[in-house]
Amino acid sequence: MTTEPNCEQKHRVLSAGILFADVGCVPVDRCPAPGELVPTEGIELSLGGCASNLAMNLARLGIRSGLCGMVGDDSFSDFIIRALEHPLIDTSGLARMPNACPGTTLIVNVKGEDRRFISTTGANVGFSTADIPAAWAREAEVIYLGGYLMMPKLESPETAEFLKAFQARGGKTILDVVLFGDRPYWDAVRPLLPYVDYFMPNDHEGERISGLADPIDQARFFLDAGCGAVVITCGESGSIYYSANERFKTGIFNVEFVGGTGSGDAFAAGFAAGLLDRLSPVDLMKRASAQGASAVRHSSATASVFNRQQLDAFLAENTLSVEQL
Repeated sequence: MTTEPNCEQKHRVLSAGILFADVGCVPVDRCPAPGELVPTEGIELSLGGCASNLAMNLARLGIRSGLCGMVGDDSFSDFIIRALEHPLIDTSGLARMPNACPGTTLIVNVKGEDRRFISTTGANVGFSTADIPAAWAREAEVIYLGGYLMMPKLESPETAEFLKAFQARGGKTILDVVLFGDRPYWDAVRPLLPYVDYFMPNDHEGERISGLADPIDQARFFLDAGCGAVVITCGESGSIYYSANERFKTGIFNVEFVGGTGSGDAFAAGFAAGLLDRLSPVDLMKRASAQGASAVRHSSATASVFNRQQLDAFLAENTLSVEQL
């Protein structure tokens, strides 16, 4: 069942999509062999999922958002709701699926290696655009749809129509994806792109969706399919911004790396915040990259993400390389 959404205060950003409980370890020296126990300094239950992470990261920047998604009715679902208690996050748009767990991920962090995930979508499978309060969609300046391809009910003509209507009244649309399973993805992504202002895959996701290995070729492919701009994150190789008018590649900010969980969501939050401030594409990417960098300083998704004062101070002291394409 769904609670009545709170519409007394304006939500500048509508964050819709997957919500997760993450169980992750402090980085270990190596992955265990079959039957082996490898010690870690700690194991933590923390908030995860694109939409929930984005809402939490926006709150750190002082931005109010309405959060829409679906959880279950178990203790992990209760944890997600408690973790999202913040005066700048309206969770009254969340729904609960009876007799279900939420999206849950086991994250294995190994020193010097990318993360490994074992995941169930849980209640996220029940989420659709029908669960988004109409009043929130009318008032928000930006909608972030995060975790697309993990929510089968969103792979429908109704989602394209929803984004089209949001754009038509002047809102900006951001589409972020999470690949789940082994299947063709292009047919699910293509119908949405004409109504997406900013498409934000990473280079691995871009390759799986487009079939193209080079991130610049991927960006051109997605732009030709109708989206306004393509933003592809490439890990240590930086990021690409690609639109009809501006095409450039940025480097990375050098920070202590603990774990990569949530860095893409922090990047997206910085980008969305920059859209509200009407920043140029280059400044959008600088803010997004700084927020993404701040997330990797902790093994969980949101614990080390900058607040606004920390972000401003970091950008004042650090530069990001920009190369025109």
